[in-house]
Order: sequence, then C-alpha cells, then structure tokens
Amino acid sequence: MFPDLDTPAARAAAILKEIRAVSAGHVAGYGEIARRAGMPGRARLVAQVLRKYGAPDLPWYRILRSDGSIAFPAGSSSYREQGQRLRAEGVRVVKGRVVGLKATASVDEQIWGPA
Repeated sequence: MFPDLDTPAARAAAILKEIRAVSAGHVAGYGEIARRAGMPGRARLVAQVLRKYGAPDLPWYRILRSDGSIAFPAGSSSYREQGQRLRAEGVRVVKGRVVGLKATASVDEQIWGPA
C-alpha cells in the first residue's frame, strides 16, 4: 500500500525512502524509483527531488537513467564523482554507463519476474 501522496512533502518523502532502499552495489533508474514510490511515470519528479532534497547520506549516485547511464554531463565533477562512487561499490562503469546491471526492470520482468 502506498502512502498518501497528496502533498509535495509526502511525494518527496516517498521518493527519498525508495532511493535510500537501493543497496550498495545496485542501481535503479529514475523511473523505477518513481514506480516504487507509487508514482509511475514521474521520473522527472525523482530528479527534482534529488536536486532539492539531496542529503550527504543519500545514495544519489545509485540512481541512473533507464539505459544505465549517468545523467550528468560527461566530464563534469558530478559525472566523475558518480562513476567513482559506483566503482567503489563494485559496480562496473564504462564510458558513463553501468555494465552488467540494469537500472530498470523490463515490463516482462515487472510482470513475470526475472528470467
């Protein structure tokens, strides 16, 4: 059951809770976080919440685009930091894209589970 998502604060809290639930060595897409928080289709809201409510203890670097790539501009300090943090957790990152892990489950995986 999803929490009451009528207020911006409630939506932000639900999104932050799901970001914190992504464990070390794993990644999730912005859209996947939105879906888990009870707001499918609100990937941009996840990015907005990260920008506005980011905290030092928040594992923001585990959140990627649905294709597994880092959303920051290539070469920026945030881009480099995200790649370094992911690598420190054992995630393979090549040219700004995570290799070997999926950022978002496919529709089939969401319905039927992993193969």
